[in-house]
Amino acid sequence: MEDTLPHVMSQTVAPSLFTLLREDVECVFHRDPAARSRFEVLTTYPGVHALLLHRIAHRLWVFGLRYLARVVSFVARLVTNVDIHPGANIGRRFFIDHGACVVIGETSEIGDDVTLYHGVTLGGTTWNKGKRHPTLGDGVVVGAGAKILGAITLGNHVRVGANSVVVSDVPAARII
Repeated sequence: MEDTLPHVMSQTVAPSLFTLLREDVECVFHRDPAARSRFEVLTTYPGVHALLLHRIAHRLWVFGLRYLARVVSFVARLVTNVDIHPGANIGRRFFIDHGACVVIGETSEIGDDVTLYHGVTLGGTTWNKGKRHPTLGDGVVVGAGAKILGAITLGNHVRVGANSVVVSDVPAARII
């Protein structure tokens, strides 16, 4: 499934936080008909807040400031009820709709233009070190309450139904 891996893994120069934030806010308007203004999205969407704080925490993580990254991640979870490990790699234009109770594990890799709804878990199935969380390709949509577990890959443009439990690879452009 090499062709389904997210672009985020091959990027060498990270875009600025401002560029990412602008794209993340803009993508809300394409995916959420309830969004009324950019100001509203910036001030009232916990998924956007969680993502912004994750992007800061991830940069700290990559620079080796692991404790500080974990503190930022902890504060984000307290404020937003979204738990994203600072080690997770998240692509561009990522949208967490409603946000509540989303969990994204340390070795998760998420491509561009991905949407997660509330209650989604990208979790591990082992206590071993190394890759233990899912990889989501570009354009994946994961319905409310779904659990994607283990070091598996969901190809580009996969759609996961609400409350599904996925424990094996899914080829590109499938609906499960």
